[in-house]
Amino acid sequence: MRSDTFYMHRALDQAHRALEAGEVPVGAVVVARDGDIVGTGFNAPVSSHDPSAHAEVRALRDAAERLGNYRLEGCTLFVTLEPCLMCTGAIIHARVARVVYAAAEPRSGMVESRANLFAQPWFNHRVEVEGGVLASRATHLLKAFFAARRE
Repeated sequence: MRSDTFYMHRALDQAHRALEAGEVPVGAVVVARDGDIVGTGFNAPVSSHDPSAHAEVRALRDAAERLGNYRLEGCTLFVTLEPCLMCTGAIIHARVARVVYAAAEPRSGMVESRANLFAQPWFNHRVEVEGGVLASRATHLLKAFFAARRE
């Protein structure tokens, strides 16, 4: 099996696609049990005029379509930024087994920064979580994007 670092690099590739499109550079990939990447996505709410077009949601949609099932049991989602409320809900509903993210999101992160929604007892699905994988690379990309916007 490939390492978490390998897959996070693929998510960073997606984040670069968002950057090239003028979107906040966040990228995600969904990996099946066998190690195949079955879904990809990058932020596109501005260009698609869709507030739900976050990288995670787009990657989940792609994986569900490719696998022919909205339940992504056994899959791992790699994302370059800590998921928000909407994305956390989508991850739980998709029955993703594991989430690996790079950078924390202090304003709206729902895994460690503002809350830990995955740990709430009322959900009927548990998600394993790991944060900080290639965090410095993802943080650098985000900071460079926002610095350029302020110029």
